[in-house]
Amino acid sequence: MIREREAEIVIIGGGTGGCAAALAAARLGKRVILTEETEWIGGQLTSQAVPPDEHPWIEQFGCTRSYRQFRNGVRDYYRRHFPLTAAARANLLLNPGSGGVSRLCHEPRTALAVLQQMLAPYVHSGRLTILTRHMAESAETDGDRVVSVTVRCLRTGDRTVLSAPYTIDATECGDVLPLAGVEYVTGAEARSQTGEPHALDGAADPLDMQGFTYCFAMDYLPGEDHTIGKPAQYSFWRNYRADFWPDKQLSWTGVRPSTLEPVTYELFPGTERYSLFHYRQIVDKTHFAEGTYRSNATLVNWPQNDYWLGPVFEVSEEERRCHLEGAKQLSLSLLYWLQTEAPRPDGGQGYPGLRLRPDIVGTEDGLAMYPYIRESRRIRAEFTVLEQHVGADCRPGGQAETFRDSVGIGAYRIDLHPSTGGRNYIDISSLPFQIPLGSLIPIRVDNLLPACKNLGVTHITNGCYRLHPVEWNIGEASGALAAYCLDKRLSPRAVRGNAQQLAAFQSLLTREGVELAWPSVHAI
Repeated sequence: MIREREAEIVIIGGGTGGCAAALAAARLGKRVILTEETEWIGGQLTSQAVPPDEHPWIEQFGCTRSYRQFRNGVRDYYRRHFPLTAAARANLLLNPGSGGVSRLCHEPRTALAVLQQMLAPYVHSGRLTILTRHMAESAETDGDRVVSVTVRCLRTGDRTVLSAPYTIDATECGDVLPLAGVEYVTGAEARSQTGEPHALDGAADPLDMQGFTYCFAMDYLPGEDHTIGKPAQYSFWRNYRADFWPDKQLSWTGVRPSTLEPVTYELFPGTERYSLFHYRQIVDKTHFAEGTYRSNATLVNWPQNDYWLGPVFEVSEEERRCHLEGAKQLSLSLLYWLQTEAPRPDGGQGYPGLRLRPDIVGTEDGLAMYPYIRESRRIRAEFTVLEQHVGADCRPGGQAETFRDSVGIGAYRIDLHPSTGGRNYIDISSLPFQIPLGSLIPIRVDNLLPACKNLGVTHITNGCYRLHPVEWNIGEASGALAAYCLDKRLSPRAVRGNAQQLAAFQSLLTREGVELAWPSVHAI
């Protein structure tokens, strides 16, 4: 069956940026259709099971008002629905999991609930339609415009043609770009192309991308045995060691990303070594009434389950499936190694009490619904952000490039995980930066906008533009831009090219709670 639906804005991809785009557009009065490949909207925050990676000033400034509403909503969700201790309830900056990666480590289902609550007024009024388990399959174009995108329901196989004056690509891999013939870039650029100090020597490599990860949740019940069945690829992963890695991948040895020096981890706190369980801990049972949780719980997104043997786009379907399965096998092999062979501080081996928690991530196999994708296809944009604009070593004045067309801000180190090209971490200091409107505008196509990692950045600057609050801001800016263009009957290119229209659009963003510039802060 083929159906047809129309809206003012169609958003393909219901991840963090897609949700922010939908919220912004609906809030500005537009009729929106949002599609999502998995059962859960939210992307990094939910279906990919990655607690927010944020900058050190996040509690005071440095994000949009709606992202702050999301963060506050997470804390309020626990206060309203959970039996918190008196101390936890009184803590205005409650970190439900007490994890070390963020000031707000929480369960994916909490993020899902909060996002659904934020979008509920627009869903209930009919302004926003959300189609989960729908995947983009093809697109129709007319010259420099996208006319429609056809999505396929993964439950029934039925197809729906979605037509709108504006299409926003919020997919994790930039999937709409090739379907609609939008010019894009993948992988690592050459230094001769970008001039970036950390770009590749020699030729560019379009298939050299950051590794991806199948995250999973686990808790720990000492004295019990929750050992999973031996994964099919365990023998391979148990012995695998990359040429650039100091030890086998399934070991307690990794590298310090900024220096590439070997570092030794430990599972639980208690030694001078860094605790990986604590790193992304999403449940701290001491915050709740006794008996609420049997154990603390954590999300496993560690160096040991980063998969870098090959990319999952710009390759054949057979190769894509091979790498997806390999990444799943790596994560399951890590868990099995932890349960059976991991060296313990007491001289023993294995932690059989580690329990896989499929319920936390909403799947049967216990792995996240979707892999954590760190790098996407990227539009060839009117303006591309380079390392020279944001890298601390490139900016002797101590301030990132000022963009007259700023539509938001972000801050994160330039953090690239080991790549499919066989390269180790690239982790360098960056300066708090702006998001230029030019990076959201394709060089040719007039009515498609990016909403996440697919904006005009490079392989290098993707490393600091890819995290949760930045992706949210990118999506929010794109949703607001599409709405503004509909109201003014202008193209995004015309808004950027006209000083008065640009100022008016930036004023709209400011009224909507989008910060356009940083106060005086330091590099990170």
